[in-house]
Amino acid sequence: MTLDALRFDAQGLIPAVVQEADTGELLMVAWMDRAAVEATLATGVTHFWSRSRGAPWRKGETSGHTQHVQAVYADCDGDTLLVLVHQEGVACHTGSRTCFFTALTADATPGGPLAPAHMLERLERTIQARRTDAPSGSYVAKLLAAGEGDICRKIGEEATEVITAALAGEGDRRLVEEVADLWFHTLVLLGARGIPLREVLKELARRHARRAAPGA
Repeated sequence: MTLDALRFDAQGLIPAVVQEADTGELLMVAWMDRAAVEATLATGVTHFWSRSRGAPWRKGETSGHTQHVQAVYADCDGDTLLVLVHQEGVACHTGSRTCFFTALTADATPGGPLAPAHMLERLERTIQARRTDAPSGSYVAKLLAAGEGDICRKIGEEATEVITAALAGEGDRRLVEEVADLWFHTLVLLGARGIPLREVLKELARRHARRAAPGA
């Protein structure tokens, strides 16, 4: 689809749904005019049109919370965009990671959705925060301070406990708990190295694409 095929509204605007590329986390919804769409595609960072100010703006221009664009899709009618990004910092001007944290239903999670698919990224952000701010009593901060050797030994212990839970008939729930411990400590090791979780996800995606290719 070309830009000429997009269906802008009477004000020359089109809504853009912004989503974290790796996890599917819904971050925000904003508006783009044609110039903002062109700038987003040309620069690889999100640009929008502010209806309240009547002016263009680039996400992160003042806050530093830039959105690095991975892909842009139009819906079937060409009147809504989906923008997949890697979000630096937070998406919302309130300081929340996502703009969607106000619950309208009684059974919603306070503070925003906690979809299980997003938990690895949420844990990653906590680990990153503990690298610069080490509050007293923080287990993550203690692990990071101990160094990679201690973190790797902990990963080895957790891997052994996963195997034990699986082979010793400790039950599925116990196995789930031990795998969670293993994943968590592996994330701490990545965080200690400064390796983003998305690099591991990209590697898994690369392997999947290779094995799913015809003739593979």
